[in-house]
Amino acid sequence: MALRPAVFLDKDGTLLVDEPYNVDPDLMSYAPGAAQALSCLAAADLPLVVISNQAGVARGYFSPDALIRVEHKLAEMFRAAGARLDGFYWCPHDPAGILPDYAVECECRKPQPGLLLRAARELDLDLQASWFIGDILDDVQAGHLAGCRSVLLDVGHETEWRMTPEREPDRCAADLYEAARLVLNAMANDAAARGS
Repeated sequence: MALRPAVFLDKDGTLLVDEPYNVDPDLMSYAPGAAQALSCLAAADLPLVVISNQAGVARGYFSPDALIRVEHKLAEMFRAAGARLDGFYWCPHDPAGILPDYAVECECRKPQPGLLLRAARELDLDLQASWFIGDILDDVQAGHLAGCRSVLLDVGHETEWRMTPEREPDRCAADLYEAARLVLNAMANDAAARGS
């Protein structure tokens, strides 16, 4: 099967309004520009995959089972915007957690690329042709370590600004809709360059 380019999306602060450690579907709402972004990306027929750190598991705030309802609500929100959720990949770990099984260093907690690598294997995705959109530099770094290009939503959520080459975003955007348009333009330019 031919590999496909995809768009990876951070969940909290990018796709959804950031409600810390929230697993209540009733409190899940689109971040600014998110519904329009999903519609725009869906029209391009790109796989859309949500990548999320869920340290609340390691910290004992909620069980992994609580994320089943979160995934169902995400899928519903994607459908409402005319899109399809192709995957929801989350990391339950946090070295600062209180539950020994989850209070570990791992390869899946962003800025590590493990969730993107797993999604690419399971969904036949072309990481080199894919993009990751997130609201902090850990998202940018995870995307780059996986081989993707990355867009940083410059919405005030990054507070540390620890810059290294792998944390340098390829593009910056004011909201998810602007980010989606930047990604689609870049993909169109890539396709045109391959065709020339």
